[in-house]
Amino acid sequence: MPQPPHLIGESVARIGLDSKISGAARYTADLKRPGMLHGRILRSPHPHARIGGIDVSRALALPGVHAVITHADVPDIRINADLLPLDQTVRFVGDEVAVVVAERESIAEDALSLIDVDYEVLQPVFDAEAALRPDAPRVHPDGNLIGGDALVVSRGDVRTALAGAARAFSGHFHTQMHSPAGMETRAALAEWDGNTVTVWKTSRAVHAIDRRTLARVLQIPEESVRVVCTTMGGGFGAKDESRLGVLTAIAARQAGRPVRIEYSRSEEFTAGRNRQEVDIDLEIGVDAGGAPVAVEMRAVMNAGAYGASGSGVTRRIGQGPIYLYTTANARFEGRTVYTNRPAGGSFRGLGAPLGHFALEVLIDQIAHELDSDPLDYRLAHHVTPAGQPGVRQTPRDELVPDQPVEGGVPFSSNALRECILQGASRIGWRERRRPSGSASGPFRRGIGMALGIYKGGGNMVGQAEVRVAPDGRVTVAIGNVDVGQGSETVLAQIAAATLGAPLDSIEMVMADTGSTPAAHITAGSTTTVTSGAAVKAAAEQALRELRELSAGAGDWASLAAGLSEEVAGHASAQSGSTQYILNSFAAHFAEVEVDVLTGRVRVLRYVAAHDSGRIINPRMAENQVSGGVLQFLSIAMREEMFIDKQLGVTLNASFLEHKFTSMVDFPAIEVLFCGQPDPLGPFGAKALGEPPVVPVFAAVSNAVGNATGVWLHELPFTSARVLAALKTGAVSA
Repeated sequence: MPQPPHLIGESVARIGLDSKISGAARYTADLKRPGMLHGRILRSPHPHARIGGIDVSRALALPGVHAVITHADVPDIRINADLLPLDQTVRFVGDEVAVVVAERESIAEDALSLIDVDYEVLQPVFDAEAALRPDAPRVHPDGNLIGGDALVVSRGDVRTALAGAARAFSGHFHTQMHSPAGMETRAALAEWDGNTVTVWKTSRAVHAIDRRTLARVLQIPEESVRVVCTTMGGGFGAKDESRLGVLTAIAARQAGRPVRIEYSRSEEFTAGRNRQEVDIDLEIGVDAGGAPVAVEMRAVMNAGAYGASGSGVTRRIGQGPIYLYTTANARFEGRTVYTNRPAGGSFRGLGAPLGHFALEVLIDQIAHELDSDPLDYRLAHHVTPAGQPGVRQTPRDELVPDQPVEGGVPFSSNALRECILQGASRIGWRERRRPSGSASGPFRRGIGMALGIYKGGGNMVGQAEVRVAPDGRVTVAIGNVDVGQGSETVLAQIAAATLGAPLDSIEMVMADTGSTPAAHITAGSTTTVTSGAAVKAAAEQALRELRELSAGAGDWASLAAGLSEEVAGHASAQSGSTQYILNSFAAHFAEVEVDVLTGRVRVLRYVAAHDSGRIINPRMAENQVSGGVLQFLSIAMREEMFIDKQLGVTLNASFLEHKFTSMVDFPAIEVLFCGQPDPLGPFGAKALGEPPVVPVFAAVSNAVGNATGVWLHELPFTSARVLAALKTGAVSA
């Protein structure tokens, strides 16, 4: 295998880390503009109500108040399909009612209490199944089932295959509502200059979502909108899915001065976007030899008051069940349901961790019932590089979906088997694991595993510009946002490696619609594969120009030394393939200790083996994996948002009450990278940002199952749930 160019595969220091550590990094909430005012949002005390009237006269009379915005003051143009800038109907406790703009936040806060709102209280609904009943209160006029029907994807004939299966296994699974809880709360700052507006905000899509949305809602040309994300304090998926940017821009236009609005921690919990509660039913049929012949999953997701990316979350619940194990017959049916809970949205991995939780726990139980080692069962039946059986449905000249359903298409690379074998060897599976339920005594240890498949970062378009100055300095302009994953560093490495330039000659310009080309959303683990390909192509074009000017001679130093004017490369790259599926893979292994007297589960050891192609920056990649695992171990063990089922109030909207684990609660994560460079990714890379979170829940549940003989089907794995499952001797669901 040829050696990669310099800097590819090197753990260079992360760009911008020193400014974050020193406090020099400027987040949106740190920004100030001359004459800046402060906004605060009046929020609904009711889970469901219609606003009959709003009297803002007392608030406007308060000294220091410059403007009050209500639903009567905003365009009747939707931000999303179901979301107006402000609405006459409020749909959860915490929904936006009005915005006050004042000289200081304290004045704006005082003014909120002076707004008189006449609410017509409506009947709420909080449970997804209840919301699907014909007589349920309608959260939105078109009904509570988003899209009007179930989302169905299938391959083969599941009904017939299940009917003919030698044995069938089924289970019900439940995952909780919880908050992404990024350290940075949402914030936005807007400033108008005539008919042109600049909005600084926490965002993962300054081009793809914010600029387009602001232009459409404000009814101004896109070129009159500039959106900037200076530094992101942890994206995790949902910071562009609220009304905040639009409301801030409207408030600044009405007040005639710059306005900044920043969420409080409580607002971030209630009016931010949460990970949705989901109920899953799964059935797997096997033949006489134990091989899966059919997989069928049904999921009902409680989206809360607004859909945001809810349908996309639901779709990704089904990807593991449809594609992780070789079978000609697979079907997923998902329903995304409105309720009067706080709105859900995107969160790391979308629905994949939820669907894999159900799939991989039931696979473990099948192996147990068939008296097969779970490791051997997975080695025998996981999807291979050849892909799934069946006939290709995608036209030959079209890109293969990176969340495939059909058979007949191979993977561009698939090192899942190597992940399984290397991870098992590292944790000592063959030597140390004992039969499930065979441990005794008050403290019982077990080892479990779970696999993961995830989209590899393809099927998007990225653009980049690479400019080389006469002094040898290189500027890479790309519109993506570094949401905390370190893409700024990885893209700089790709540019430097392509040019043969030193890394310290690269200056990254990102996440500013005024100075970067259009960019896709930073989501779905697409940045390295898609934007990395664009940076590589733009750098290659710039390098060709350099060589033409210098007659093709010399290394970087000589090429740059002979330059008398700026050279630029521009490129657009379409990731994906018409011949192959681009996916990433993982195999995770957990060792736990279960105290059967208290129900406490301790994670003693965790091994995460990943196939993400060639790793550009090993140290950052290891941090990405260990950070994702630790984040989802906390969700597995403790995190949950609680809603009062009578009043709709969020009961634990603070770091004090929304319980988290910390680094001291878990061991260091042992990370392994397996496989070969992928032919479709820049320098052989493919997705890594989200795959580490996919198998975590199931790996822990399966380790508990090995320790106790009882598999947990409901998240989080609290002591009470563990004790209840142990008491009944059956799964908790």
